[in-house]
Amino acid sequence: METKANVICMKYGTRYPAHYVNRLYAGVKRNMERKFRFVCFTDDPEGLADGIEAQPLPEPPATLSAIGRKWPTVYTKLAFFRDGCGGLEGPTLFLDIDQIVAGPMDRFFEFNPGGFCIIRNWIERRKLIFRRRPKIGNSSCFRFEAGKSDRVWRAFADNPAAAYDRRRFPTEQAFMTHAVGLENIAWWPEDWVVSFKRSCHRMFPANLFRPPRGMPETASILCFHGHPCPEDAIAGFEFLKGNRVAIHQRTLPAPWIEKLWIDGTRK
Repeated sequence: METKANVICMKYGTRYPAHYVNRLYAGVKRNMERKFRFVCFTDDPEGLADGIEAQPLPEPPATLSAIGRKWPTVYTKLAFFRDGCGGLEGPTLFLDIDQIVAGPMDRFFEFNPGGFCIIRNWIERRKLIFRRRPKIGNSSCFRFEAGKSDRVWRAFADNPAAAYDRRRFPTEQAFMTHAVGLENIAWWPEDWVVSFKRSCHRMFPANLFRPPRGMPETASILCFHGHPCPEDAIAGFEFLKGNRVAIHQRTLPAPWIEKLWIDGTRK
């Protein structure tokens, strides 16, 4: 008997409107054959489409107030590992809402069943000249077994100060990788989840006169980590460093992203 899948996301604050969640849900629905439960953990369910189950954001650990940290933040992702969170059980795929789903999704539940899976974090090519690519996951897309992963939550809840120690863990995803344990991680195949900045954005100086490349045919998910977000990439984007434009990161308008985002059309 096929296990029902959970797909979850998180929306808080005002940076991303409800249509980000709605388009993510529509992309999963178009591209997954198995039955699934889609849950958005949010502080504002207004505008969410039918078929999306809204749940309140997880509560912070009681230990967090002692170190004066805000909540919710990206560290809230760690709360989804808590047993009983949202009534989740079984294989659960977390997706950031500023991603585009436009390819087969069942394989994200067929790969390494019962294990923890995550895309390996991308890194700029120039940073690989003198060192190897770090073994750190990118938490925009990961799968875990809800109801059997409480130890990851406890690692954070019991000592949040350690998780926020930037000398050891520069990001929340570095701490997540540590808490899960490298020996327990299976990296997604790299052509399944691709970075807009690494796979589509053209290197300088080509980025100044050629628009970004299309999403690779082998990919299911196009990830927009950092800047630009999908809407910025559609319109064209200039990255500012202080008062200066970082021309090597300038992105010409990419109207193909809008079609991809709305109805999954790649051309």
